[in-house]
Amino acid sequence: MDITPAAEPAAAPALAPDAVPVVPDLDHEAMTAARHRQGLLTKPPGALGRLEDLSVWIAGAQGTCPPRPLRRVRVVVIAGDHGIATAGVSAFPSEVTAQMVANFAAGGAAVNVLARQVGASVRVVDVAVDTPVPTTAGGADGSAPPERYRVRRGSGRIDRTDALTAAEVDAAFAVGRLIADEEIDAGADLLVPGEMGIGNTTPAAAVVGTLLDREPIEVVGRGTGIDDERWMLKTAAIRDAMRRARPYAGNARSVLRVAGGADLAALAGILVQAGVRRTPVVLDGVIVCAAALAAEMIAPGAKQWWVAGTRSTEPAQRLVLDHLGLEPLLDAGLRLGEGTGALLAVPMLTAAQATLAEMATFDQAGVSAKEPAAPDATDPADTEPGAPEAHALEPGAPGSYEPPAVGPGAPGPTGSGLPGLDLGMLGLITPDSTQTGPTPAEPAADRPGADGPGAGGTAGSAP
Repeated sequence: MDITPAAEPAAAPALAPDAVPVVPDLDHEAMTAARHRQGLLTKPPGALGRLEDLSVWIAGAQGTCPPRPLRRVRVVVIAGDHGIATAGVSAFPSEVTAQMVANFAAGGAAVNVLARQVGASVRVVDVAVDTPVPTTAGGADGSAPPERYRVRRGSGRIDRTDALTAAEVDAAFAVGRLIADEEIDAGADLLVPGEMGIGNTTPAAAVVGTLLDREPIEVVGRGTGIDDERWMLKTAAIRDAMRRARPYAGNARSVLRVAGGADLAALAGILVQAGVRRTPVVLDGVIVCAAALAAEMIAPGAKQWWVAGTRSTEPAQRLVLDHLGLEPLLDAGLRLGEGTGALLAVPMLTAAQATLAEMATFDQAGVSAKEPAAPDATDPADTEPGAPEAHALEPGAPGSYEPPAVGPGAPGPTGSGLPGLDLGMLGLITPDSTQTGPTPAEPAADRPGADGPGAGGTAGSAP
């Protein structure tokens, strides 16, 4: 397998800025309005379960209540080979990566089929496939040169050498942010990152194990369905990669350079830039989640903009989701990747948006609302004859609420400006607990702790 760098890493000089921009918060006023509207709809409070939580999250991401329908769901499959595949860690040879890239382009892969079911479109980007030249179309519309996105030909064998150089990890991260900008500028309002690369669960596990300070046995999985012999080879490869990466455990970008790969770094760039551009994301399996873990450490707060679509069979994915405080919407036993599990969750998001935006309120439907609680006999205000009932305010009176018109384009209620929804209650946000490792002498670009605001990255488009 040829793992030599490409002659010119993809557009690194033009895209490398001085700092990673701060990721904005969700719109808490819109989320407060969404919670209030949920209480007015013709159903018992909380009866729609996680659909209600999702509707509040979508309103916060869009900055409006009721939220708009999702018009352009876009899957972006990042493809790249890994030198570690030559160690026998996968049940398939590395040439399958390029063959599957052609299958994606022809519309014959599982991700294509599932995307068609939910009205999504698929883009494939070759960042590090082991072929002489990239074969995928470039740009959101296929008109850009594919060489713009190629970082190198295969990432390094991580048990023996670094996956990338410092320049290449910056270029891959920049390419990811460029891809996100292109898709959002083209109208994408929901991103589904996917991946393809033989052997890629090995670097994903090594990245997760290093950043979360876990042992190799805790993060290794069966990947493509390997037998016990290959599982032992894979565990040893993860162990050796983590041994090399542990000195950089406090710097996620450096861990991606040493133990990750161009595809993981590009996925991290997509996930960061989606947050910068206020665009929601559905996470897929272990490779995307490994990139998400690094992305959140590079740009804290990015995870607000993600929801976990599926639970993978890979143990490293569970560790990442627990750390980020994300509860998957589905658990169908998937282990394919490509974005397939995330696509299965898309109908839940569209249902969440539609129920909040289109259901009638009690007043609009002429349905009696929940009976108020019995008055407390010890409260003089409630026992005094003629005292007005709190729920009997006339429309337009102080403290009253006039329900909005029903329909996707109807204006929603204005938020109160009070503190917004507690995202911890949704299982979307929990406090971080970033692990820090020993700090060896190293170049300034790889200095542990250099992630986050002030670290190298690509220039963000205006949110």
